[in-house]
Amino acid sequence: MRHPQGSAEPDEPLVVRLRELKHGTGLSLAALAARTPYSKSAWHRYLTGGKRPPRAAVEALSRLAGADPEAVLALWEAAEEPPAPSPPEQAGRARSRWLPLSALALLATAAAVVAAVTVSGRQGSPAPAAQPLLTAARCHARSCQGQLPDASVCARDAQTTSTVSGTDYDVRLRYSPACGTAWSEVRVRTPRAREVSVRAGQDVLSASYPADNSAEDTSPMLAVRSPKGVEACAEVDGKLACTGVDVEPPGE
Repeated sequence: MRHPQGSAEPDEPLVVRLRELKHGTGLSLAALAARTPYSKSAWHRYLTGGKRPPRAAVEALSRLAGADPEAVLALWEAAEEPPAPSPPEQAGRARSRWLPLSALALLATAAAVVAAVTVSGRQGSPAPAAQPLLTAARCHARSCQGQLPDASVCARDAQTTSTVSGTDYDVRLRYSPACGTAWSEVRVRTPRAREVSVRAGQDVLSASYPADNSAEDTSPMLAVRSPKGVEACAEVDGKLACTGVDVEPPGE
């Protein structure tokens, strides 16, 4: 039985899978909100079954977790199907939840992909099927905005257009001509808590990382036509460093 207003039961396959993906990222709800266009409270509703997530949110979480978005979207599409009415001869019995054969096939396919990735992770090496995931995550300009560059192909042709260096870290402005996006990248020399942001005019995107997260070092991507006028910043232990190309102060 579905909850009112299109919400989902907490134990539905989609909700369970979204929780697994969130756990796999190691990110808090606040960190998810910083890296996607969705708020902390929105992610709470999606992950508890209080509200059906939009397709873009499912794709964003899948890519942050390094999972195949298509497999998770199969669950999302299957959950969209309403239960078929019970036949008359079942009157008086407990209702069962019916799914069309096509939905069951999609669920089986998604389960197989998840099992393959899980088994590979336990063996300590990526599954062969996981290798093409980055090539599948294609976007351009506005469709890239809010995503992390490492979850797409945008990092492949990225150029460093401006750099500033300090004693503890370096900050770089990165630009992808193919994707039409820019982002900030920071490299710390010792484990430090850090916030990385990118700004173009009034548009600002940022991401925060704790000291024990050594794998992440970029802001989300911002859709821009060129790196001109874009500023990359990083704040590490209260110290702020920014770099950019022909950057004007906000409000001018």
